[in-house]
Amino acid sequence: MANKSGNIYGLTILSPIRQDPHAQISPSLAIRSYLQTLPNGSRSPFAKVSGTHMARLVVMDDVVFEGYPSHEEHLRDKYLVFESNFDGDLDDYLRKLASEVPSEVEGVWQHCRDFPGVKDSDKFVAYMKRCQVTTTFFFADVNNKTVDQTLWALEAQSAVAEFVEKNQGKPAEEIQSAFVKFVKLLRATPPPPPGSGHGKEFTDRLI
Repeated sequence: MANKSGNIYGLTILSPIRQDPHAQISPSLAIRSYLQTLPNGSRSPFAKVSGTHMARLVVMDDVVFEGYPSHEEHLRDKYLVFESNFDGDLDDYLRKLASEVPSEVEGVWQHCRDFPGVKDSDKFVAYMKRCQVTTTFFFADVNNKTVDQTLWALEAQSAVAEFVEKNQGKPAEEIQSAFVKFVKLLRATPPPPPGSGHGKEFTDRLI
């Protein structure tokens, strides 16, 4: 199904950027400058939006001419491209963007044509859906698992590898006892926060 891979939604949005020849800083440059101020990792604004697997923002100036036999084409406007993979329903996710990271959304999309702001969530959702492009092929970084399930599995994989490394050469009885304890702790350990990567703190709680 277009836009969907199992329970994961692949969102692609192309928002035309305003043209303002009289501005001291062009709207496209203003977007680029603002994007450079946004943090990555666990401090990323998208890490605050529950269900987000990945998100990317980029300014597209024009299409690339691939050479003959294709025809050379150009865009009338520059576009802000937003791509995200997330759990759940599109409308719910867009409303989360408007409510959970409103200042960041305003900071980016205020430079796009006809952007209504985020105060009226219905208008915001309608605007974003007007700019949506159907996703028929996208990178799904998960196998139909939620963000928490994916983060936990990645950290568990890392913890198991470290357990094996630390217990090599020990007597079988000692390894078995340590592994039973390890599994109990593993099952009781919550996933790391989104955007944190492979967290050493997660492994330290288990090994």
